[in-house]
Amino acid sequence: MSISLQSIQPLTHAYLESLGLDWHTDFDGTDYFAADLVHVNQREADAYYAAANELYDMFIAAAEYVISHNLYAELGIPSNLIDAVKTSWDRDDWHLYGRFDFAGGIDNKPIKLLEFNADTPTGLIETSLIQWAMLKYNQLNEESQFNNVYEALKENFKRLLSPKRLVLPAHINNTAADYLPVNNNSPAQNILFSSIAGSPEDDLTVHFLRNAASEAGFHTDFAYADEVEFSETDGFFKGEEVFGYWFKLIPWEYIGLDEPQLAQILTNISNNQAGIIANPAYTLLFQSKAIMKILWDLYPHHPLLLETRFTPLPRQAQAVKPFFGREGGNVRLLDAQGKTIAEQNGDYAHFNNIYQAYAQLPTDSQGRCYQAGVFFAYEACGLGFRRGGAIMDNLAKFVGHILA
Repeated sequence: MSISLQSIQPLTHAYLESLGLDWHTDFDGTDYFAADLVHVNQREADAYYAAANELYDMFIAAAEYVISHNLYAELGIPSNLIDAVKTSWDRDDWHLYGRFDFAGGIDNKPIKLLEFNADTPTGLIETSLIQWAMLKYNQLNEESQFNNVYEALKENFKRLLSPKRLVLPAHINNTAADYLPVNNNSPAQNILFSSIAGSPEDDLTVHFLRNAASEAGFHTDFAYADEVEFSETDGFFKGEEVFGYWFKLIPWEYIGLDEPQLAQILTNISNNQAGIIANPAYTLLFQSKAIMKILWDLYPHHPLLLETRFTPLPRQAQAVKPFFGREGGNVRLLDAQGKTIAEQNGDYAHFNNIYQAYAQLPTDSQGRCYQAGVFFAYEACGLGFRRGGAIMDNLAKFVGHILA
C-alpha cells in the first residue's frame, strides 16, 4: 500500500517570486515544490496534532531533567552557553515556534518522532503560506488543511508581549508591570528581527515573523546580524533605537562555537535582564538530538519514540545522527548487521552521534519517501511534508497536503 497523492498545477516561478520566494529551483535544476498534494484524513491530522502536543510536554520534562542533573556535556551544549540556557529556562522565556519531524502518520504507519527542530526550523514559509497558495491557485478549498501557523505565531507573539510574562529590563523602573501600555516608546514593546545577510530564505522567514509580531502589537524593525549593536545593560540597538527583544535566525550552537564573544554578550544581556532573545537559549537543549536519548530513558518504549542510545543498538536497523546537523548531513543508515546502507556527506562529522532505531518512512507508488513536519507554536499548528530518499537531504522536495 502506498500513500495517496493528488496532482495539481504547480505554482509558477513568477507567482512564487511575487510572494518574495525565489528559492523555488534546486541546484540540480528541478523544482523545489512538488506538483502533488498528500491526502491526509481528519483522523491522521488529529493524530499529528496530539502527538506534537504530547511530545512538547515530554521535551519540557526532559529539559528539566538535563538541567537538574547538569547533563549539558552529554548533550553537547557549548560550555559558554550553559548560563544563558539556565537563565532563559529559570525565567521561562517564551518559545515562539519549532518543528517536529515525524516518520509515519499516514499509510497506516504509526507516528514516530525523528527529531525536534526547536531553534531555527526551516520550512516555515512553505508550510504556512505556500501550501495554502497551492490550494487557492488550484481552486481548491483553502481551509482543507491542518494549517493555522500564521495565526498561532501571532497569538504566541501576543503571549510574548503580555506584561504578566514579560521580564522588564532592570533599568526600567516600573513596579506596575501589569499596567504597562503597549506603545512604540518603550523598549519592552520593541522587537528587532535579524538574519545573516546573503540568505533570501532567511530574510523572507524573518519578515514573515516580523509581520506576525507587528499584528500582535509589537513595534518591529529589521537589521542584519552584523548591523545590530549590543549593550549588556540596555539591550539591543539599531542606530539610536533600543529594543527589549531580539529575534535572531542564527542557530544557538553556531553562536556558542563560532562566536564566543557574542555568546558572552548575550549571556550578560540575559543575566542583567537587559533584553530577551527569541528563540530562547534553552531551545538548544531541544535542538540537540542527544535529548532523544534522554527522552527514551525517561519514557522507555513510549509509542511516539524510537529507541535511542549513545552507542550502537544491537541487532537492529538504526540511524546514526550527529548531535547537531541539518538537511541530513553526516547521517548514516545501518542494517541489523551494522552495515551502512545509506549515508549523506556533510559538515557535522565533528559532533558526537546518537544511534536511533530506524523507522521506515511512508512511500508512494514510485518508492519516494515522505517525512512529516509539524510546526509548534504554543500548540501544534501546521503540517507539511518533505519528499526524497531514505535520508532527507537538501534536494528533498516540499509537498503540501489536503484534508480528504
